[in-house]
Amino acid sequence: MAAFVTLLFFALLVIGAPIYLTMGVSAAAMFAAAGNLLPFAQKLIDELNSVTLLAVPYFVIAATFMERGGVARALIDAAAAWVGRLPGGLGLVAVLACTIFAAMCGSSVATAIAMGTILVPAMLRGGYARGFASGIVGASGTLGILIPPSLAFVVYGVLADISIPRLFLAGVVPGLMQAALLAGYILWFSRRAGYALAADIPTAEKLRRTWYAIPALSVPVIVLGGLYGGIVTLTESAALSAVVAIALSLFVYRGIRPVDVLPAMAGAVRNAAVIMIIIAVALAFGHWVTETGLTARAVALIKDWNVQGWQFLLAINILLLILGMFLEVYSVMLLIVPVVVPMLAPLAIDPIHFGVVLTINMEIALLTPPVGLNLFVIANISRTPLAEVVRGTMPFVGLMLCLLALITYVPVFSTWLPGLMLAK
Repeated sequence: MAAFVTLLFFALLVIGAPIYLTMGVSAAAMFAAAGNLLPFAQKLIDELNSVTLLAVPYFVIAATFMERGGVARALIDAAAAWVGRLPGGLGLVAVLACTIFAAMCGSSVATAIAMGTILVPAMLRGGYARGFASGIVGASGTLGILIPPSLAFVVYGVLADISIPRLFLAGVVPGLMQAALLAGYILWFSRRAGYALAADIPTAEKLRRTWYAIPALSVPVIVLGGLYGGIVTLTESAALSAVVAIALSLFVYRGIRPVDVLPAMAGAVRNAAVIMIIIAVALAFGHWVTETGLTARAVALIKDWNVQGWQFLLAINILLLILGMFLEVYSVMLLIVPVVVPMLAPLAIDPIHFGVVLTINMEIALLTPPVGLNLFVIANISRTPLAEVVRGTMPFVGLMLCLLALITYVPVFSTWLPGLMLAK
């Protein structure tokens, strides 16, 4: 029966069935073969009955209002005041603003949309090559799932049953390293291309723009400070981020009218419901994988072949990069995590470190055709042919591959901060 269900699983993948349906049908078939579908239904309900999982809709709501509520404009204006004068100033503004915005919303696509809508047209007006401008925002937008709070880390933490606050901290140093890499390349390329420098801004105007952005800049301080200060739990911090995002959008930056609140909320809850259903099905699928003994056999095989940790990570990175070309980010995570996480302990691989490696792979997936979501978002915003957007992002993908290799084989970059701030 296990062979039949495995065949069914891959057949559904090949014909392009949604990942939740592929996992759900496969798991249900295995439970049915055991003679009773009731445990399958009970498993789904049990997985949804999770306080941690409740953080997902709140983070999605926060991302929705941050994207639409005028927060992005305030951050961009403040960033432009301080770094806009440098070579490639608007590109540097994109990196800085995306880094800060990522610390509020947890979504790469939301970050790319919010920043790209304003910055890509501005860069084009400033004489930037269309592909270069698209690549900057597409690559900078991926920081949304690496800089905490990250929805990808929440999903991974739920699937792998590990500390999400530790995962958040693990993403800080790699996220800042990525921002620095992108900024360094933008400076180099802009000098080489001879892009004109923007006019300097008087100090009084710099301070005014910064003051106007302070409410937005306070969001990560309030949310993450409350979480790590022990004042609120993860779910409460997610709810707090949603409340603050709505308040900023309505009363401070006024990007959303009161009449728009319910439609925006409905869209966010609908998107969150999809994610939560997929997670519940994925956890039931993971239960099926365990029941079949597939994981145990894989672990035994690793021991028999004397596979080393570095070899395993190399193979997984290659697999993730390939899957990321053809599947959506959360589909890859939900497919891989239930199978791979049980193999980490025998290889002495820290699951926190692996979570960061997985997330960087998913950042790259957002920029690799044919399914990279950020590519389509930026192509739509900039009215640029997809092929030109892809060419523009390739140098940034190369930089991110270098970052992936460094983080994969130097775990301290992702484990140092969680070890420093949180006890085991």
